[in-house]
Amino acid sequence: MKPNTINQFGGNWTEAKMEIVVNYAKAYLTIMNKQSWVKTLYFDGFAGSGLIGANEDAEAIKGTALRVLDIDNPKPFDMYYFVEKDKKNKEALETLINIDYTHKKNKAHVVQEDCNVKLNDMASFLKRNRAFRALAFIDPYGMTVNWKSIENLKDLGIDLWILVPTGLGVNRLLKNDKKIPEAWLLKLESFLGLSRDEILSRFYSQKTINTLFGDETLVNKEVEIIQKIGNLYTERLKTIFGFVSESFVMRNSTNSIMYHFMMATNNKTALKLANDIVKPKYKL
Repeated sequence: MKPNTINQFGGNWTEAKMEIVVNYAKAYLTIMNKQSWVKTLYFDGFAGSGLIGANEDAEAIKGTALRVLDIDNPKPFDMYYFVEKDKKNKEALETLINIDYTHKKNKAHVVQEDCNVKLNDMASFLKRNRAFRALAFIDPYGMTVNWKSIENLKDLGIDLWILVPTGLGVNRLLKNDKKIPEAWLLKLESFLGLSRDEILSRFYSQKTINTLFGDETLVNKEVEIIQKIGNLYTERLKTIFGFVSESFVMRNSTNSIMYHFMMATNNKTALKLANDIVKPKYKL
């Protein structure tokens, strides 16, 4: 019996996001197939249950994990590593793999753990196993990926697709009046890898004006701030990786930016490949 655990569908851009990753994976494997000494690893930090549905009545569709497992041409990955923190989702994905992907189950590892822990473990693995090249997909729940986990990937053979909650996450913590709770400041520091002073200086300006009752300081949140958050994360990734792709900008029904989806790499060919996939069809 197949599991009935289904992740909720996020929006019409969810399908496009999955297509970007799968199309990139196919092109990536085509290139790697020409390098016989290379071993390939696919890493999914938030793998889910394997299935996605709009609601209880909708027909489930395959998530990214299963779509990548479906790739056989030009070759499959040599190893798959699926991370899922939720126990039910982890077990559901594991069951699907055991039922529908019996020929790959020995190469597919499903673990219940925090993505940050396993990003650090992957970095250690790649340092010990230099023949491996990794394609990683990080599709987090909110601002759960710490910058230190990204930093550990420096100088490694990895192409990293990451969903950044610019509008849905970071912007919501940047209160208009700059009176940000301590817990939110700590989260911003952890997520961006910057001090609070650096973060606040990026997104707020202030000026003093003379009034009838004395000097008054006015605080202004930057305009087009969500795009500036996306630019900042790109800038931060460039301190770890040689190149960062254009972003696929995801918007909601009111045209507000929710996420930036981008790829970081140390390979110039990979950068061109990512941009060729993002630009023509997906960039909004």
